[in-house]
Amino acid sequence: MLDTRSIGEIRLLFIIWLTEQGLWALLQYRMAAALYRFNIPIVVKTPLLALAVASQKLVEMVTGITLPYQASIGPGLYIGHYGNIILNVSAVIGHTCNLSQGVTIGVSGKGERRGVPRIGNRVYIAANAVVVGKISIGDDALIAANSLVTKDVAAHTTVMGVPAQTISTNGSEAYLDL
Repeated sequence: MLDTRSIGEIRLLFIIWLTEQGLWALLQYRMAAALYRFNIPIVVKTPLLALAVASQKLVEMVTGITLPYQASIGPGLYIGHYGNIILNVSAVIGHTCNLSQGVTIGVSGKGERRGVPRIGNRVYIAANAVVVGKISIGDDALIAANSLVTKDVAAHTTVMGVPAQTISTNGSEAYLDL
């Protein structure tokens, strides 16, 4: 028999499941990415990936969050608020990162500089930040709101502005709930 506390916990999980659009997008991404990486015959994989793409588009329309199944996203990604989060299909994001609303991680640059960022572990990217180009964001970095990052960011560093500039050697530690 369930006690009152257990019922309350189940109710809370149910509310979270119904209201957290970031969770919907992550669940859809994890299932589609697992299918994409799973070694099964192409005649089975192709129609399943077509369903996954349709599911991804539905989640994109409802949540405004684009997490392509080809992207590489480590465990523990947290999306605090839904809306307008765009990841390039070649994006690489480490573990235990946090993306706020309005974040774009995309392609930019010319020639050898053209590419997509590699985001390290435990990185916090604040609201409306844009991270583009063939750059690396170090572990425990913090990218402030409304920043445009087009150059490498060292580990344990806070950057801010357009273009982003280092403002502190304090990183993301105070912003991530580890």
